Amino acid sequence: MLPTQEAITAALATVQDPEIHKPITELGMVKGITVAEDGSVLVDVYLTVTGCPMRDRITADVTAAVMKVDGVTGVRVDLDVMSDEQRAGLQTKLRGGVAKAEVPFAKPESLTRVFAIASGKGGVGKSSVTTNLAAAMVAQGLKVGVVDADIHGHSIPRMLGVDARPTKVQNMIMPPSKHGMKVMSIGMFTEGNSPVVWRGPMLHRALEQFLADVFWGDLDVLLMDLPPGTGDIAISVAQLVPNAEVVVVTTPQLAAREVAERAGAIAQQTKQRIAGVIENMAGLPCPHCGERVDVFGSGGGAIVAATLSEAMGTDVPLLGSIPIDIRLREGGDAGYPLVMSDPDAPAAKELRAIADRLVKPRGLVGRPLSLSVV
Repeated sequence: MLPTQEAITAALATVQDPEIHKPITELGMVKGITVAEDGSVLVDVYLTVTGCPMRDRITADVTAAVMKVDGVTGVRVDLDVMSDEQRAGLQTKLRGGVAKAEVPFAKPESLTRVFAIASGKGGVGKSSVTTNLAAAMVAQGLKVGVVDADIHGHSIPRMLGVDARPTKVQNMIMPPSKHGMKVMSIGMFTEGNSPVVWRGPMLHRALEQFLADVFWGDLDVLLMDLPPGTGDIAISVAQLVPNAEVVVVTTPQLAAREVAERAGAIAQQTKQRIAGVIENMAGLPCPHCGERVDVFGSGGGAIVAATLSEAMGTDVPLLGSIPIDIRLREGGDAGYPLVMSDPDAPAAKELRAIADRLVKPRGLVGRPLSLSVV
């Protein structure tokens, strides 16, 4: 018996666009299906853009899915490209019927937890913490996005091994995925190691585009790797995503503690919640005897948490203390986070425990519900 159109359509519904992560049938990418008398099938597929980097992947996935249908003797995939009108319709559909770009995470009904990973000064390992927390949350089965909000000092693409560039569909940007998470950074748009020389308004606009123009889909968690200090980006995050929770990263030493307290205190002015403090580089286990060496002192994270608790008038917990581990640095250089390469390493265990403390299962507890009484 010849395969039916219904059976082939059902098979195509199992094929997802590699960038949008939705079925190609739902996205209007199936242009047509033709079944020949010998059981061979021609599938015409719309690509979202000319020169789509995922054309070979889509062709292979469509072929594999249709070949599983009973009666199919062969599959040919012909590719076309969506028109401007079709792309505009797709963009509106992905935005939930809204044509204008909005920051979805700022809406009251959003269930995405947004964490702004902040530090008072550079060099405390904030980006390493961000990438490893993201990988730990992916391992929990969560849908995770990472925004490299450190426009001038972007490092997330290197630390996650992202070498793909975003794809633009009309005015919407499809972020590349790596290690099961979606990632966006200005480093994906610059050539080589070129610096980004921008002032405040352009920094704000770039961050706004990362949040509003990028198709993030239905995320459980969005991690934002902020630049050190209390400058333009920290203020822009508070304006664009006022419900973002601040996570302060510090090292134990006095100089880092004092600056970290200032970075956390900005949340008091912007009315943001501080989710907690992470102490990084908290001691080095001696490779010979195992005794801990406090290279940068000790107890700094607890002091920062206590100081911020008093300033905020609420409990700001110390989420964890991460020991120094050379493999943490090696993982960042290789683009493969430690929690993935060696999940049983002491630093990886602590990072996974911090991720568990930060993220709770999705729910509606504490969220306003739009109910009407009749």
